[in-house]
Amino acid sequence: MEKIASFKIDHTKLERGLYVSRQDFDSDGRVIATTLDIRMKRPNREPVMNTAELHTIEHLGATFLRNSQKYADSLIYFGPMGCRTGFYVIFKGDLTSADVLPAVIEMFEFMANYDGEIPGADIYSCGNYLDQNLPMARFESQKFLSEVLMNITESQLNYPR
Repeated sequence: MEKIASFKIDHTKLERGLYVSRQDFDSDGRVIATTLDIRMKRPNREPVMNTAELHTIEHLGATFLRNSQKYADSLIYFGPMGCRTGFYVIFKGDLTSADVLPAVIEMFEFMANYDGEIPGADIYSCGNYLDQNLPMARFESQKFLSEVLMNITESQLNYPR
């Protein structure tokens, strides 16, 4: 089998950042969806997130984006990477990392400051509702926001070659 595009990225060079991972096209060749890699951890060079904080970020991030008057109509998906180094977000349209940066900053500000019940973290709404960690989700969100998103460089917006 041929390697999928995301497995062709040299993870030894990948830094924390926001990257266009792939774009999907319609039959006329127009971009209909852009998948972005929100890379919160340096792969294979720093500890990954535990499932509890990853799960909480998923709940908070998805809730924020799906309820946002600015972003809800263009959002397709937000969810964690299996390697636990970050998240994928998919928006409708032909977008760049810079286009999506304001939405990602707003989402991480929301998560870093969130104080309350975790949305959907109950036995009726979630298949693993007990595996949540709001303090660590807030910590990881604030760390990524302050160390990466607020001072992001061009190299953190484009995959390494």
